[in-house]
Amino acid sequence: MYTLEHVSKTYAQSKRRITALQDVSLTIPKGQLVAIQGPTGGGKSTLLQMLGALDRPSIGRVALGEAELSHLPDRRLAGIRAKEIGFVFQGFNLIPTLTALENVETALEPLGVSADERRRRATEALGSVGLGDRGGHVPSELSGGQQQRVAIARALVKEPDVLLADEPTGNLDEQTRDDIMDLLEGLWRDRGLTLIVVTHDSAVAKRAERRLHIRDGAVTER
Repeated sequence: MYTLEHVSKTYAQSKRRITALQDVSLTIPKGQLVAIQGPTGGGKSTLLQMLGALDRPSIGRVALGEAELSHLPDRRLAGIRAKEIGFVFQGFNLIPTLTALENVETALEPLGVSADERRRRATEALGSVGLGDRGGHVPSELSGGQQQRVAIARALVKEPDVLLADEPTGNLDEQTRDDIMDLLEGLWRDRGLTLIVVTHDSAVAKRAERRLHIRDGAVTER
């Protein structure tokens, strides 16, 4: 699924050069559940941005299947993000004025899906995360766990090959965290997704098939 070869990423900050990733080489097979851990500022978010076609390496190669993410034009990368990669974030990132159903539908708008088909698929996606009866509620009427379920439905409605989750349980209590991870793990198994989770929480990380640790931009296996 993913191949990274000698990937480094540096940023200019004032008069300094910051190294966010340092000579990272790894492969992530299709269908694997991977946890990425490490201290704040260690490079986790930068690595996820590379995997999500949101940034390019300063040096090295990043490939998703046959697609060379490090060299494709911006328009092609946008197409890959829209069709092939689902994103789930710690802060949910829902549009507050839209209902849960409408929030899920937004993921299909860039794909040219008809209004009727968007509604059908969004309704099905909400049902798959246990919120079939909450489609008409706006985010402020939902709990944190329910909002994250809407965000997961939005990520999955386009039927991506990859789901990238950045601290998906970071704003949730322990019980809700476990519920969300049960949901993600079940969807991963049922759909054959490649699921990559960035987390500070060892209880989340231990559920993964594979654990990567990143510190000072360098990745090691745990």
